[in-house]
Amino acid sequence: MIHVVKSGESLYSIAKRYNTNAATLAAVNELPDPDVLVVGQALYIPQTPDPNRRTIETNAYVEWYTAEPPASLLQEIRKRGPELTYIMPFAYEVKRDGSLVTFDWGGIGDAAARQDVATAIVIVNIEEGGFSDTLAEALFNSQAAQDKMISDIVRLAKEKGSKDVHVDFEYLGKENREKYTAFLQKLKNGISPHGLTLSVALPPKTSAEQPGKWYEGHDYAAIGKIADFVVVMTYEWGYSGGPPMAVSPIGPVRDVLEFAVSVIPANKVHMGQNLYGYDWTLPFKQGNPPARTLSPQAAIALARERNAAIQYDEKAQAPFFNYWKDGKEHVVWFEDARSIKAKLDLLKQLGLRGISYWHLAFPFPQNWRILSEMFHVKKL
Repeated sequence: MIHVVKSGESLYSIAKRYNTNAATLAAVNELPDPDVLVVGQALYIPQTPDPNRRTIETNAYVEWYTAEPPASLLQEIRKRGPELTYIMPFAYEVKRDGSLVTFDWGGIGDAAARQDVATAIVIVNIEEGGFSDTLAEALFNSQAAQDKMISDIVRLAKEKGSKDVHVDFEYLGKENREKYTAFLQKLKNGISPHGLTLSVALPPKTSAEQPGKWYEGHDYAAIGKIADFVVVMTYEWGYSGGPPMAVSPIGPVRDVLEFAVSVIPANKVHMGQNLYGYDWTLPFKQGNPPARTLSPQAAIALARERNAAIQYDEKAQAPFFNYWKDGKEHVVWFEDARSIKAKLDLLKQLGLRGISYWHLAFPFPQNWRILSEMFHVKKL
């Protein structure tokens, strides 16, 4: 159950209304200051989980920008581990000769193992800081490079105790469509004898022949036959360099997932879900400095600091608010209990395999509570 805070309400009065107590509500919603609520803030009221609820898979990508994962990320893994099937450290860059650019997982493998969370070896076609079609094409055209890559992946998976190999190749272009499918089939054939599954990230398409370099290299139907599961990246409609809007508005998310399950079995499809929002400076102009990324917890703290009332866009099923700072207006779109409940309801309605979160460094406690009450989480 979700309660939207109105002017004059306190945590005590809200708790009394729902026959609970303020301490419970503060804990469930991880409120840093229970005495200060924001008008329009969505509070989740804990419910008794349905014992017959569906079992799904969950995944969280983890990414960090320091030599080793920060302590805060390891703490979030330990805290959210019971609600996770997979953790996917992002990512191993594949070089043109098939070798992998390695990186230090720090304590991630141990933290995941202690929570019975499986890990994956994530590979990407990133070169010099961006996704590269020419790198991918060089790899697709070299059987020797592919053999080396598969050998290195299997070795790494054994070293890390990983159970899945996850491929996130992007911006391939139409010319690489069939080559990418063949590449995935060879990878699948190479890792399966070692007990490894294959998962593939997919851009958010609504038709088989959707134009655009991000979309054209991915044949949903063919990839769906090869992969054990896919992650559809149903987020980033609102993005840091674009105009302000919801990051994952429910209508476009539904359109993409309905197309996905029309060509891929629903029991192979993970819905992608952002754990973050953006703070844009207005008026928006193309070429402006990028919007600032922030967690749902940070968004609420900012609304409290700027005395801004949170509003809710019923069409997008997403919260937002406006505020002023240093003479400039800002707008923040983020996620809350209402928006994530809408996405999880859609997952349930479509019978999807699960949900994949990008990425775990952004605290969003309500998500995990609602998830655990709506679904059992599979452990491998």
